[in-house]
Amino acid sequence: MTTTAALPSRRLTDLLLDFLAYLELERGLSRNTLEAYRSDLQQYGVFLDRARLDPLAVTAADLRAFVSEVQSGHGSTAAAPATVQRKVACLRSFYRYLRREQILSHDPTAELRGPRLGARLPKVLSRDEVQALLRQPQGTSLIALRDRALLETMYACGLRASEAIALELSQLDLDAGILRTRGKGSKERIVPIGSVALRALGRYLDKGRPRLVGLRDEPRVFVNVRGRPLSRQGLYKVIQRHARAAGLERRMSPHTLRHTFATHLLAGGCDLRSLQEMLGHADIGTTQVYTHLTPDRLREVYFEAHPRAQIKR
Repeated sequence: MTTTAALPSRRLTDLLLDFLAYLELERGLSRNTLEAYRSDLQQYGVFLDRARLDPLAVTAADLRAFVSEVQSGHGSTAAAPATVQRKVACLRSFYRYLRREQILSHDPTAELRGPRLGARLPKVLSRDEVQALLRQPQGTSLIALRDRALLETMYACGLRASEAIALELSQLDLDAGILRTRGKGSKERIVPIGSVALRALGRYLDKGRPRLVGLRDEPRVFVNVRGRPLSRQGLYKVIQRHARAAGLERRMSPHTLRHTFATHLLAGGCDLRSLQEMLGHADIGTTQVYTHLTPDRLREVYFEAHPRAQIKR
């Protein structure tokens, strides 16, 4: 491993802070992504300090040593392959930034690779399972009205957990049947709201939310029992409570409804480009994972559309 005179810690900190500011202000990355990158860079900084390495003079071998240390756990729990991949992506982004800013003349991460990940298809619910889940919020209590509106909206619009809890009243247009949301990279998209979700939202906004919020000026749509914005942990508990009641606890996470939304739309004949827009994917390749989950619909479309698909007898 190559060693050099260590830089002052303050200088390394300044580089990392400038990079994070660039990610937030120019790339518009989400708070969760920024926190993950901050954690990854702090771990990298500890490695550099311990090895007395200059971050502007590291070699490919030095970076491979860091990745190897992350994979082995270095005295603690070894990181999962997906976590290692994220840290590699963070380093590559950091050094590309330094080169773009002309702080470095080369990119030491050019050949850096993380572990290969096996293709994992998203977990999705069947139509019957979705119905079982959405039937769980029973009654007309304030929380039941909120939970029904929350679950219906997440399934109807394919919202991420962060998008659901950040949704504001100004982003809803119930008359037009649409909502506007900001996803990764602060990219805004417009998504239609189905009629069932519209009714659930209307009842919640009319009879539930005003009594939860009281006289407070609260912009968020979904609030807790104290009228404060629903937190990520609160959202998770809502979903798990109803998933458990429906017998789906082991198959559910906040993201499951988003995957199910995409799969059911594609199975119903939605084209990939439209689905990409509704999901807010920058790359259609990300959307294409759902084509693996609907072979029956793809086969049906093929035999309906291809001129030589039908065998003439």
